Amino acid sequence: MNLNYRLINNLVWAGGFGEMQKLRAACSFPESAQEKTLRNILASASETVYGKEHHFSEIISAKTDADMIQLFRRNVPPVEYEDLRPYVKRMMSGEADVLFAGKPVFYATTSGSTGDPKYIPFSQTYKENVYGRMSRLMLFIFRKFRKQVFSGYLFSVVGKAVEGRTPDGTVYGSVSSLMQRSAPKFMRDIYAVPNEVYEIEDYGARNYTLMRFAIEKNVTLWVAPNPSTVLELQNNVDQWLDDFIEDIGNGTLSDRIPVPEGIRAALKKYLKPNPERAFELRRLQTMNERVLPRHYWPELQIVSTWKCGNTQIYLKRMSQFFRYTVFHQELGYFASECRAGLTLDGSNESVPMPHMHFYEFKREKDLKDPEAPFLLLNELKEGERYCPFITTDSGLYRYNMNDIVQVSSPYLNTPRLHMVQKVNGIVSITGEKLYEDQFIKAVDMAQAATGKTLVYYSGYVNLSESRYDWYFEFKDRKIKQKDAEAFAKIVDDNLKNLNIEYESKRNSFRLKNPAVFLLEPNTFDKFKAYILGKTHRDASRFKPNVLAQNEEIHNVINRFILRRRKR
Repeated sequence: MNLNYRLINNLVWAGGFGEMQKLRAACSFPESAQEKTLRNILASASETVYGKEHHFSEIISAKTDADMIQLFRRNVPPVEYEDLRPYVKRMMSGEADVLFAGKPVFYATTSGSTGDPKYIPFSQTYKENVYGRMSRLMLFIFRKFRKQVFSGYLFSVVGKAVEGRTPDGTVYGSVSSLMQRSAPKFMRDIYAVPNEVYEIEDYGARNYTLMRFAIEKNVTLWVAPNPSTVLELQNNVDQWLDDFIEDIGNGTLSDRIPVPEGIRAALKKYLKPNPERAFELRRLQTMNERVLPRHYWPELQIVSTWKCGNTQIYLKRMSQFFRYTVFHQELGYFASECRAGLTLDGSNESVPMPHMHFYEFKREKDLKDPEAPFLLLNELKEGERYCPFITTDSGLYRYNMNDIVQVSSPYLNTPRLHMVQKVNGIVSITGEKLYEDQFIKAVDMAQAATGKTLVYYSGYVNLSESRYDWYFEFKDRKIKQKDAEAFAKIVDDNLKNLNIEYESKRNSFRLKNPAVFLLEPNTFDKFKAYILGKTHRDASRFKPNVLAQNEEIHNVINRFILRRRKR
């Protein structure tokens, strides 16, 4: 047990209690909190390039808060990232006071719709508020649900801290790594993995080194945004456990793993022979057919991952990894552009932060209608779906998050939000508007009806053939093409029941029968490694759509088709 855990608990409680009280106050009166937040954001940016172009000074001079919001909507258009890219380029070249006062202290990188990465600027205020105050609140929530959560080590899977520098020298990289490195020293002291490991470029070598360090420790808190990462690292244990045991016993990092010499040298100070732990892992290996986290981390208290949207397809596969006492915490509504909400309980529902961001919403059914009204937090209806538009103090004004969220029961007087899918998770060939969550549901129903289990699956639009291409990797390797086609027929029938437009298009032959392809073993891991090798994206946040209209990615998945077609 970590001898300082009581001190850590006290510090976490002290740091988070005040933030929790501020959140409760804002959520009790969300309308007034939102008006104050918008006014403060616009006032701080009124003398910037963007603020002058869009009349921020005039907006905040409005006589009433309602007038201010009307002026804001009249003068500031909703935007996508590409609308802001010219301003971001000016900031990256060193110009100050462009989107917000001063210069960015960091840029978070994420994939862009044009193929060029997005560079999301962080102001000092935003960094302090969202990756300071909200992080303290998140730790407080962990402590609230499991008092022993900090009694061991924290294993947080993050991306590369420094991916590069802008022309003016500002760092850009992984927002998750920024959050980890910005933590107070008392938290950094219980990290299971040294920061240097996250700088390893080679995907396989990085994963090996992550688990080589983590499996040696008594991990009590595991944070991995995407549950696919949990599966992937467990696959690493399945493959390399003998090597981990040897490395841990000898205090080494295997020479067979291509870790750059500079990083390998930096890691040596953390490596010491640990024959007791090696012996324990060997004992677990002899006792169990598969050594899982419930075996090598028996005191694990909390696993925090996304549980919403298309991550659901991975959750069932990892359900047997952990003891029933482990608390599985939803990470919250969190993107590179904005950390829009946190979950305060064991549900998938995120509580917005009315005192930190200004939120607007469009009804899902109105997304294509430029005249449809925007709604405020206090105007949302439980059970309905919306697309959020976020204004932050880091230069995003009425920014389209391109997400679909569903409103659930309120926290105090503020509606909670459940992430459903990305807007681009809605695809269409002849007007059927097929939703990603409908596809996931149809596959889940087919698995339940047949008893066949999928390890991985995805679907893509094939416009040239007017059909959907479905890719299945079954747990049972003996399944043949004819079995896959029978399974696909059930999925197809389920979709007809779930989506009347899909049924109409299929029955009228405007949509042809879906094509079915069997995938190689471990396709997801191979697919992920290939994409990350090409894009150098943050592996911890890799979350491709399960249903997509993307010819480039469609071509990639075809690399992993099982090359047998015997019936």
